[in-house]
Amino acid sequence: MRKWAQDILKKVYLYSITRDLFQNMRTMQRRISWHFKRHFGRVDRTIIADYFAKQEIRKLHIGCGSNVHRDWLNSDIFPHSDNILHLDGTDTFPFANETIDYIFSEHMIEHISYSNGLAMLSETYRVLRNNGKIRISTPNLQFLIDLYGENKSELQIEYIKWATDRFIQSAPYDDAIFVINNFVRDWGHLFIYDEKTLRSSLENAGFSKIIRCDLNESGDEALRNLESEQRMPKGFLKLESITLEGTKVLDS
Repeated sequence: MRKWAQDILKKVYLYSITRDLFQNMRTMQRRISWHFKRHFGRVDRTIIADYFAKQEIRKLHIGCGSNVHRDWLNSDIFPHSDNILHLDGTDTFPFANETIDYIFSEHMIEHISYSNGLAMLSETYRVLRNNGKIRISTPNLQFLIDLYGENKSELQIEYIKWATDRFIQSAPYDDAIFVINNFVRDWGHLFIYDEKTLRSSLENAGFSKIIRCDLNESGDEALRNLESEQRMPKGFLKLESITLEGTKVLDS
């Protein structure tokens, strides 16, 4: 938008409304273009059919980004490849009841609202088979609380410096206060969970046998070595994250 137009709109208090309207129009244009490119769902229906035909044990990866796993049905909201399923985690999943064995999602649920997170977990419960498992990794609010504490570890000090240098150019010095404020607002974050709230959300969806796991570790071989630790300096993703696994157990 040209500066003279911006100045006029600011004087009549319409600039923010007009800016949001243009942003919404760009988003709508992107979505329309996207659906044309994917042939209005035909590409995704083919991906699902091919995967289900080849895999007896079916594993759904929600919000994969560039962390694509072999033998998983990798999905994302706007995939970077025609081999990745378009899946909106806030919408009804394109699967019948009890057709998936495992579900994994890493650092995705914090990008949708709390209520949408509950709806997403309910959908995962619906599509999982009896004794199917879900693994959720997400930033841990306790990590931010600890980051603000007095007695910081060397890893926490390194994290604060790295996050400030990389993401917060306006910060006058390295300090947890800038990192925390940025963390809860940047990258589209909408809700940061702690263990209690994430566990409660899983229970609300119907899951039981909920356990906390270390990053990339699990009692189930299918759920090991899934988180993409290499996308951050060593130890940082583990510092940030909480990982819970839950099981769908139907009454006999």
